[in-house]
Amino acid sequence: MFTGIIKEMGEVLSLRGKPSGAELALKSELLSKEAAIGDSIAVSGACLTVTSIKGAALTFDLSDETLRATTLGGLKSGDKVNLEPALRATDQLGGHIVTGHVDAVGRIKEKEKVGDNFHFLIEAPPQVLDYLVEKGSVTIDGISLTVVDVLKGSFTIVIIPHTANVTTIGRKGISSPVNLEADIIGKYVAKFTRNAAGSGGGGIKKALFDAGYIKGAD
Repeated sequence: MFTGIIKEMGEVLSLRGKPSGAELALKSELLSKEAAIGDSIAVSGACLTVTSIKGAALTFDLSDETLRATTLGGLKSGDKVNLEPALRATDQLGGHIVTGHVDAVGRIKEKEKVGDNFHFLIEAPPQVLDYLVEKGSVTIDGISLTVVDVLKGSFTIVIIPHTANVTTIGRKGISSPVNLEADIIGKYVAKFTRNAAGSGGGGIKKALFDAGYIKGAD
C-alpha cells in the first residue's frame, strides 16, 4: 500500500523485453539505499517488486499485464519516473490510500499555467471517472491529487509549484499518457450500493441498516 506522496524521481536506465514481459532498470539515489530485494515500490503509480540492487540501480520485472495496462512499456533511457516505497505502519498517511494497481491510462488534454500553478484537463475512461467526485482523491502517475471538476470524459486538477518541481507531472505536456488509479474507498462504496440497489430486498437503505450504519430501515 502507498499514499501517493512521491519520495524521489528516478531515472530509467533501460527497458529490455523478455520472452514474457520486460525488465526495467532504474537509477534511484535515495530509495536504493534502503531497498531490499522483494520490496514493493510504486513506479509512476504501478506497484513493482525489486528483483535486484546494484549500487543505485534497481531492477524490476514487468508482466505482460503491466505493459498492457500502464504507461511503463513506453519508457526510454533517461526518462524520469515517480518513486514511492511501500507504506510502513509508522509512516504518516500524507496523501490517500493508494494500491499501486493502475485502473487505466489517461491522457493530458489541456495544460495551462495560471499564476504559479498549472491547471490540467485529464481525459479518462469510465472505469476511472465513475469513481471520481469533486474534491475527492485520484492518483496520477503515482501522485495523490485532488479532483477539481468531474466532466464528461475528463476531469480537472491543479498542480502547485512544489508538486510540479518534485514529480514528473510538471514535465508532462499535452497528449502525454498518464497512469490513473481511482480512490479504492470509492470503488468499494460504489460496489456496495450497486449490489444493494439491485438486491430486490429493500435497496440501499435496508442494506445500510443491516450493516449497522443507520437506524431504521423504513
